[in-house]
Amino acid sequence: MNQNEFVQLISPFKDKVFRLAKRLLISTEEAEDATQEVWVKLWNKNKSLDGFNSVEAFAMTMTKNYCLDQLKSKRAGNIKIVHNNFTDNQPSLDKKVEDIDSLNWVENIINQLPEQQRLLIQMRDIEQYEFAAIAEITNMNETAIRVALSRARKTIRESMTKIHSHGIK
Repeated sequence: MNQNEFVQLISPFKDKVFRLAKRLLISTEEAEDATQEVWVKLWNKNKSLDGFNSVEAFAMTMTKNYCLDQLKSKRAGNIKIVHNNFTDNQPSLDKKVEDIDSLNWVENIINQLPEQQRLLIQMRDIEQYEFAAIAEITNMNETAIRVALSRARKTIRESMTKIHSHGIK
């Protein structure tokens, strides 16, 4: 296996390896070191990687084991296990409810837009189509699409501002 084939093999899960190392080691620098160490070990085993059912699972196991070894070692005395430093980054229940409510308001406002603006908002902002693709589908000029989108977004923004500042539509 050459270097390009190796890079193609690990590319789909390289971020997962880093995130696991970061979760276990907390320190970004330590996680980067762990990730590099796993890649070196995988590269050294590149001739036998075909024998594994899942190279990704093997890499994740290697990452976990390496990180746990680092946590146990004396030179990692300043690293703490994640569970001791865990803080909940999840939004509070009232924030979730507020977000859902806002999304419902936006959906209602979009449904009240003229059909063309509603279609353009759906295609561009929700489905993430490029302007060229929208122009081809709708037989509209890209400039006209941009203007219509701008007007639709302005209507949505003004309606949401009115709702949030007054509490009602």
